[in-house]
Amino acid sequence: MIRGGEEGVRCEAAMGEALRVLGGKWSYEVISRLYYRTLRFNELRRSLGGITVKSLTDIVRQLESLGIVRREVIPTTPVSVEYSLTEKGKEYRAVLTQMREWGEKWGSSGGLDDLDGVANDRRKNEN
Repeated sequence: MIRGGEEGVRCEAAMGEALRVLGGKWSYEVISRLYYRTLRFNELRRSLGGITVKSLTDIVRQLESLGIVRREVIPTTPVSVEYSLTEKGKEYRAVLTQMREWGEKWGSSGGLDDLDGVANDRRKNEN
C-alpha cells in the first residue's frame, strides 16, 4: 500500500536516513568488521585491505556522526583510538544482513540485471 500525506513523508524520511548510512563504498565493510569486535584504526584498515587512510577516516567520521560507530581515545603513549559499533550500529548490521540475503536470493539470477537496462532506458527518454 502506498502511504500518503504526513505518514508517507515520515516513512520516506526514515528510509532516506537508513540508506544514507550506505552512502560510502566501504560503509558495509566497516560495520561488518566492527560488529564482531572493537578495532584500532590500523587494525580496521588492514582488515579491509585496499582502503586509503583518508577514505577510512572519512567513513568512520561519517558513521560516528550518524551514531553508528563509537570512537574512543585510549590514553596511551602514543595515543591510540578504538572503534566499535554503538547499539544503533549493531541494529543496523541486522538490516544489512537482510539486504545481503535479499541480494543473494534475487541478484543476478533473480531478474535484477534487467534493472540497469530499465534505468538506462529512462535516462535516454529524459534526454
